[in-house]
Amino acid sequence: MNLEQLVLEFQQKDVKAYEKLYNMYCNSIFGVVNNIVKNDDVAQEITQDVFIKAWKNSTSYSAKKGRFFTWILNIARNAAIDYTRSKKYKQSKQNLNSDFFVDILETSKSLDNSTDTIGIKEFVTKLGDKCKRIIELIYFKGFTQKEASEELEMPIGTIKTRNRNCIGELRIMLGV
Repeated sequence: MNLEQLVLEFQQKDVKAYEKLYNMYCNSIFGVVNNIVKNDDVAQEITQDVFIKAWKNSTSYSAKKGRFFTWILNIARNAAIDYTRSKKYKQSKQNLNSDFFVDILETSKSLDNSTDTIGIKEFVTKLGDKCKRIIELIYFKGFTQKEASEELEMPIGTIKTRNRNCIGELRIMLGV
């Protein structure tokens, strides 16, 4: 069965189509979410919530606007970022142990292996250093453009322009 047919059946609330799409994408979605929230249990919960939300809002997906995976990936990314901005998350981070900070220091320097959960690391590494850093912060670490601006000490307009240009370069590489 082709993906278009599977997505159509998913939109028509076919449980078997849901299960197939979940099995196809759950590991990738989990990887992206976990890269943002840095907690396996929370990432698993968010991943399940993402698929339920996609199920409930399946009619809002349109193949004309992009691929199904991209659509569900955006739902996941937004859900993970929303979680990191929640009161519950902030309270859970009040008493962090030093291991968490060591991990932040080690992984904040460059794209790590866990960012390859959707197979895009190969393409991102071909981008220039400026693009790599912006893509890493905004898409893999869940920074807002404003936060990336502050982190990189660049004007927000520059971040927005470079982000748009970098995504354009990735699209060219991917033939999208």
